[in-house]
Amino acid sequence: MSLDNLAIEYRAELPAAEEFVRLFRSSGWTEAFGVAADRLAATLPHAWYAVCARCGGQLVGTGLVLSDGVLHALIVNVIVVPEVRGHGIGTEIVKRLVARCQEEGLLQVQLFSARGKRGFYERLGFVARPDDGPGMELSGLLSERP
Repeated sequence: MSLDNLAIEYRAELPAAEEFVRLFRSSGWTEAFGVAADRLAATLPHAWYAVCARCGGQLVGTGLVLSDGVLHALIVNVIVVPEVRGHGIGTEIVKRLVARCQEEGLLQVQLFSARGKRGFYERLGFVARPDDGPGMELSGLLSERP
């Protein structure tokens, strides 16, 4: 896929289930998480806000926000297909997600990201939590699933 002749269109919308599954699989996370397509699709209705990036109508990137609508927001599933990474699509998606959180006056915006992406998110204003900072994750949750 080439971006040379096609403009990227950003829409505040949820992706269709099949295109989200296809995009998710392009990230390599499917193998890491071992989640079936129907379960991936079942995550979509829980998004508080979503942005899709399209090139010629085809989904090339997305990002979702999970939120209580008042205090907390969590940015998840920021994914851009490998063929068009490095063209600012992920940056624009994150900026739009953050802007929506700010417009709604949410007090805290956090994110879940893939390993090795710290620098990308730091350039967008995110900071890593200090070792003694708030927030934790449940140890072994994925490995304990049947």
